[in-house]
Order: sequence, then C-alpha cells, then structure tokens
Amino acid sequence: MLRRWIVAAIFALSPLTLRAQLSIATNSPNGAPLSERVVMYSMDARLDTEKKSLDATESLTYRNLTGHPLTTFPFHLYLNAFRPQSTFTYEMRAGGGPRDSISDDYPREKIGGITVSHIDADGYGDLMPTLRFSAPDDGNMEDHTVAEITLPRPLAPNDSVTFHLVFHDQFPLSVARNGYKRDFIMGGQWFPKVGVFWHGAWNCHQYHATTEFFSDFGTYDVRLTVPRNYVVGASGVPTGQQTNADGTRTLSYRGEDIHDFAFAASPHFKVTDTIYVSAMGPVQIHVLALAAHPGIASRYVEITRKSLAEFERRYGPYPYRIITVVDPEPGSQMEGMEYPTLVTGDGSWTGIFNLAEVTVNHEFGHQYWYGMVASNEFEEAWLDEGINSYTEVATLGSIAGASTSVVNQPYANLGDAMLQRASYLLSPDFDPVTRRAWKFRDSLSYGAVTYGKSATLLMTLEGMLGRDTMEEAMRTYFQRFRFKHPTTEDFLRTMEEVAVKRGKAIATAPSSSPLEDRPPLTSSGIPDTSSLPPVNSSLRPFLDQAVYGTQVLDYAIDSVTSEPQDEGKQKQWNSTVTLRRKGDFLFPVTAEVIFDDGTKLREYWDGRDRWMSYRYTRKQRSFRLRSIPITRFRWIATCSTTAGRRTPSPYPRTS
Repeated sequence: MLRRWIVAAIFALSPLTLRAQLSIATNSPNGAPLSERVVMYSMDARLDTEKKSLDATESLTYRNLTGHPLTTFPFHLYLNAFRPQSTFTYEMRAGGGPRDSISDDYPREKIGGITVSHIDADGYGDLMPTLRFSAPDDGNMEDHTVAEITLPRPLAPNDSVTFHLVFHDQFPLSVARNGYKRDFIMGGQWFPKVGVFWHGAWNCHQYHATTEFFSDFGTYDVRLTVPRNYVVGASGVPTGQQTNADGTRTLSYRGEDIHDFAFAASPHFKVTDTIYVSAMGPVQIHVLALAAHPGIASRYVEITRKSLAEFERRYGPYPYRIITVVDPEPGSQMEGMEYPTLVTGDGSWTGIFNLAEVTVNHEFGHQYWYGMVASNEFEEAWLDEGINSYTEVATLGSIAGASTSVVNQPYANLGDAMLQRASYLLSPDFDPVTRRAWKFRDSLSYGAVTYGKSATLLMTLEGMLGRDTMEEAMRTYFQRFRFKHPTTEDFLRTMEEVAVKRGKAIATAPSSSPLEDRPPLTSSGIPDTSSLPPVNSSLRPFLDQAVYGTQVLDYAIDSVTSEPQDEGKQKQWNSTVTLRRKGDFLFPVTAEVIFDDGTKLREYWDGRDRWMSYRYTRKQRSFRLRSIPITRFRWIATCSTTAGRRTPSPYPRTS
C-alpha cells in the first residue's frame, strides 16, 4: 500500500498533472489560495557560473489591498549590502554579525551587488527617471539596499499594477547566506522585491548585519537557465525543463502562497527523493547532498520526515507539496538557512554533535513561523527565531530525547533545552526580545536574546501552564495567524486566551480581539502598550518582564542551618532556611524543605523581597532543601547539614 501511495504521489507532482489543477504547489483543499496573494512574480533568469553573475527580467503584479491610494513603491535590493559603503558592512565591522565578519580592508571577492537597468509599469510608462535610493533606518544614502519608484498618478485601492524590470546580479564570495563557494552558488535575496504595506505605511527596511526578511505572500513563476551539468534546488515545485543548444538547460518552478524565492546550484549534488504523506496530501522530500558527504542524504531524509510528522502533530500539517533540503559547501556561510519550501542543512561536521539533525529540524521549523506565520523579522525577530528555537527544543526532544537531542554519546549527552539556556546566559540583560533586530547592543546580544532567551522564556511559560495547554496555545496561534503577519501582542494574547480558557490563568481585564488594538511602537522600537489594558490576565506580570523587559530571573538557596537545642531528654533542632532573590525579575517561588524523617514541607514565597527566611523547631533537623520555582527549569540544591554545617550541591534538572 505504501508503494502505491508513493507512485500516486509522484504522478500527482508531475508537470502534466500539475497543469490540470488550480493549485500546483500546495495541497490546498479544492485548490483554493491559502493566503491573500498580494504579489505575483514572473522571472526569467540566466546564471553565469563562471562569472558568478545572473541576468534576469522580472514582471511583478501588485494588488493594492491596502485601502489607500499608492504612489510610491519601495523595493529591497539586498545584494547591495555586500559593498564597502553599505550599512550592513558598517555594522559588521562595528559589532559583528551572526555568520561572518568583515575587515577594514574589504576583500574584492566579497563585493556583490544588484543593478536595475530598466523599470516600467503597464499604463504608467518608463519609471527609471523616478528611481532613487533611500535609507529609512539610518540615513546612509550610500547603502543602496532600498530603492523607491514613483508613479505619475496614484494606484487606486483594489486596483493592480504590473512592473517590468531588467536587472543584473553579481554574487559575492559567500557571505551571510548568499553568494558562491567554489562552484556552489546560493541565490538568496537575489531579485528586486517590493516592500510590505503594513499597519498603514510601507515597511521596507535596509539590510542590516542582524536582520532577516519580511515580504508579502503571492505566487512565483521562475525560469532559471544553468549549465547542463548543474543540479538545482529551488523554492516551489519544478514544472518542467528545456534543453538548449548552447550547453545549458532551462528549469521552471512554481511557488504559491510563499513570500520569497531562492535557489541553490552545484554540479556536485546527488539527488534523493522520498514521500511523506500528510493530512493534506503527499509532500516530496527532495534532498540535494554533496557527493563529498556520503551518508548525509539519509540523515537529512530521516530528520525531515520526523520533523514533518512532529510539527503536523503539534501545530498542523505542512501544506506545500515539496520541501527541498540543500547540503551547502562547507565553510560557505550558507549552512542553516531557511527560505520558503527550501532549507540548507550542514553536513560538514563529523564530531559528537548531531549538527545535521539539529540544523535541519531548526530550519524546517522556520517553514511554520517564518514561512507561513511570517512575522516582521526586522522589527520582531523573536516571533520567528525565538518561537522556532522553542519548538526546536520541543520537537527534537520528542524525536531524539530531551537530554540527548544535541549530543548522544556513551560518555556525554546534551539536550537542546540546556543549549538554549546556555546561549541566553552569554548576554542576558542588555536587550528585550522585542528590540528591533538592528538595534541590539551587538550580534552576541542579538543571538543570546532572540534565540536563547526567547526559547527559555517560552519553556518557562510551558512550565507554568503545563505542556498540554502550551501546545494548544501554540497550535491556536499558528492556525489563527498563518499567512497573517502577526505581532508580539497577537502572540501574547493568544497565549493568555488559551490559558484562561483552560483554567491556567485568570482574566483580569476585558480581552479584545487578537487582531485589534495592536500597540504603536515607541522611538526605540518597543511596542507601546500604554493604550492597552494594563493586564489582560494573571500571566501579564510574567510576560511583561520576560518579553518587554531585560530583567534576569535568578533565585538561590542562600543558606540552610540546623542547630541542636538541648531541652531535657527531648532533643530539638532549630532549622533556618533562607532564600534569596539575586536578580531583578519578580517571580513566585515554592521551596520544599525535607527533614531527616522524610517529612516534607512546602513554603510559598511571592519572591518580591530580596530574601525570605523560614524557621522550624522540630525533633528532626532540616536535612535537605529543594527550591522549586514554577518554571520549565527547576534549579535544585541539595544541602546536607550536620550541626549547623552545610554542604550545598546545586545541579540543574529539567522537567
């Protein structure tokens, strides 16, 4: 029966069958669009693998669903970040980046760029005279990662306009998810891409050292011409190929309900295909592994299949007909990156870490939070990277074991939860998770907070609510906001709503629709919640500190003493337990005191003061103390006491 499923699925993905269906790239019921398709891209590109360049034409149809007449249209020109004059380069030199660093002497081979040589629009004529660069974030007019064009008259609401562009790309030697390494080429952010009209204004930020991307949903029809010996993986489903007389071939792809298009090309890829059957239909797992990495393809297939199943079980089915996993050149700065329906893995590591599995699971998770939920990664990166790091912990824990998902050796093991927390502690208190991505103190703080802290605070929230409630809240958020570009408040209110419904929190103010009352941003880029109800549920004190604040949650067992008290024949012990708040995060703590005879007493402390002592006079001495904050992480200290002497032995435990 499985073999019949595979044959039927492969047939369903064939070009002849695709032409007969309304939806050829998704498993949408009845073929209906899954998103509000704002843009429609059609591109014809030719890749020069010798010069590491690309020439292309682009037709972009934009539907004005904003409710406003539009005259100015901003475009991202991301490849221009790879120039000495760009804001990206300045920030890389000043504070580094998560993937690379650039010296003062900018290497010539790392220079890349995109040049638009023509742009017009149907009914509007030639628009090249109106093309100008802008720098909405820092005023650097040499940046050139954002350009604007102006129509001679406004585009009315509900009308459409089709732009026609001609452009040339020069790919850099691999830097920050892009470029080439030897004869491997990664085409990421390679075409002029229109900004997003969001919350009443255009949102089109410059490319920064620590920012990723934000775009409207739509369709992509792309024709890519490459040398015949090159194997290509790309966003969307393949819809055909044509062999040309000049030693090249032209490959065609179709993407639907996605917001970007990327490709990878190499003459050294070996193809492995299999089928995963989701609740919505068959999904082709399409792996392109380097011949130099024997055995990596089967690992990619297995972790992708298990990740598809785990994400479907927890949050909902993956709706696209294909997921492509690319094995990039080692040392290329292109390992571990996500694009719609395409991810890059990492097959270069042969040590004790399960790097291939962790990387593919993490990047596949982005198909949900970056790919479908599609929050604004420039302004609220934690809604993608942070939530994705949390779901990585959850799904990898189910797949490979909570304490062995990263390292599983006879002599050592490590779980992803501890790895995320360790990442957070590298730089825990400079920035809130809601900081705009390019406003963080430096790249270390960006990584520690956006990934590590976000995952840790959500694990803590899971400890407060319980796993079942947290999974329902996450599933509700995904189902409600996929293809919607939500904000931090949309996420937090969904968590509160489900927690209140399940009796895990108390509603303390009237709740509003998750789609209403999005707070404006302050000048520092943090949502101004002053216009919202100060508390929506009993979770708000925790959420406000964990999400909008920089406070550190740090409680400790300060001392445990037991002194003998001789009163006749009945020997008594005076025991004192002192707890201490070392950080500035206020959080309730429950301490469990265990006496010699096994008696256990639990003491609740609201955690507001700097310390709290509990005193006992009993026949048994206080033998052991466990501090049990109601969190995902339970920091347990075992204290052995002898006549007032104590020997603390703290060790971490997760639950």
